[in-house]
Amino acid sequence: MPFQQVSIFRTQKSDDSVKGQDCRDDILKLLRNWLMCFVTTVTCAPQYILLPKGCECRGIGFYRASGRRQQRFAGRRSAAWLFPTMAQLIPSSIPSSPASPFRCAVLGCGFAGLSVAWHLLKNSPKELRLRVDLFDEAGIGGGASGVSGGLLHPYSPKGKLLWRGAECWKETLRLLNVAEMAARHSKDSNETSDGLIVRRRGILRPAVNMKNSEIMTDNAQNCHPNCRIETIGEDYAQTLVPNICAPLDVAFYMPAAVNVYPRPYLQALFLACQNIMKENDVGQELYLHKKFIHNLLDLEGEYDAVIICLGAKVDMLPELSGRLPLRTCRGVVAHMQLPLDMGEDYPEHAPSILSDAWLAIQGTRSLYMGSTWEWKSTNSSAHVSADEASKALEELLPKASVFYPGIKNWSFGGAKAGLRAMPPLTPHGSLPLLGCVNSLVGQNCRSRYWLFGGLGSRGLLYHAWLGKLMAQAVLSCDEQIIPSELIAWKNIKR
Repeated sequence: MPFQQVSIFRTQKSDDSVKGQDCRDDILKLLRNWLMCFVTTVTCAPQYILLPKGCECRGIGFYRASGRRQQRFAGRRSAAWLFPTMAQLIPSSIPSSPASPFRCAVLGCGFAGLSVAWHLLKNSPKELRLRVDLFDEAGIGGGASGVSGGLLHPYSPKGKLLWRGAECWKETLRLLNVAEMAARHSKDSNETSDGLIVRRRGILRPAVNMKNSEIMTDNAQNCHPNCRIETIGEDYAQTLVPNICAPLDVAFYMPAAVNVYPRPYLQALFLACQNIMKENDVGQELYLHKKFIHNLLDLEGEYDAVIICLGAKVDMLPELSGRLPLRTCRGVVAHMQLPLDMGEDYPEHAPSILSDAWLAIQGTRSLYMGSTWEWKSTNSSAHVSADEASKALEELLPKASVFYPGIKNWSFGGAKAGLRAMPPLTPHGSLPLLGCVNSLVGQNCRSRYWLFGGLGSRGLLYHAWLGKLMAQAVLSCDEQIIPSELIAWKNIKR
């Protein structure tokens, strides 16, 4: 790959002009030898050089030709290339300072942000000396991700495998295992009441209308082998969940589907990020800042890459406000508890339930019921007023009672809410928005700005695989790693 050398040197004044000429010749000889060493093997290149007495190096850099762009490397290490530092070499025998770390800012600590952070730390070469700064005023899982019901499966409401559902399913299960292992080995992990971050009991979906039942029955024949859909009758369904009602005597059971506890999962994933640094011991750094970045240009030049994982809050950034094809939707989730003197416990091994409303089981006497859909809302607060909670119960209880009449015996134990960022509908379904957004932020920016947003209500399914792709794109500085379907949003006229 061709390189154009760009260097600036200053030779101090000397009374002996011949000595000055010899000094310059020595510099050129050193540079020729260094470049030959560099081309032969990058990893064996020296970390510093010694200049002849009386000379001072003010900086050296290279341009790497890459078709559409040329990227400056001045004392920086990249994922693909290692460049020895030659800047600031003071007279005689003082070596240069170590190369600057590759600095990444990740805005948002939900599913997208934590996934990107983990994959950056896991996959960056040690020569990069990666530093990741996480920014979120609400902390880990404090936004919409932490309010998610956590019902994980790779299917649409009609039972069809979602776009790239197999890859998403595989990578999310893998990341769940990573988080579980981190939590298991941590004494400080925040755990749920039963000590788990994932509940593996499957998901049951009773059919509530004939048309949808027929479509799902057909689609179930083509289900993914690692997440089967079993078509069952009401009698069998009641062996899984006593007193469940299947109005059409048909239900769809996904035994491999899981229920994730979002906030404990995200906290465990953050622990996993910290563990990578401890295990690798290669100079990586990870910092959490409980603050909101109000302007992307405030980070300009300070970071090599800025990855925007803010969900619906992305519209609060002036550089991107009103420029992304996203719709907002507020969802309220109700916490329901079974009184000690009322009814039977929910069976320990029974699945969660998904229908027009969903029941995400937390324990034998605790569950979350969701969710409402308030389109065009701009309220991103997790707080739910008494009036909003009352309206949510009025909407959700009748829907849940259709398939689980016993929910009427459960009492209300509080509510929480989140603001979703819903992507536009495409021929492949509603897909997240990924890609480089320097064209929106500013063409002359030194930093690279990346968007990872629009996960909607499927953030849990998409976050692992897309976080992996985003990390690869950032480390290689190559948007083409991202599937074209996920950057097609740039062609939408607004």
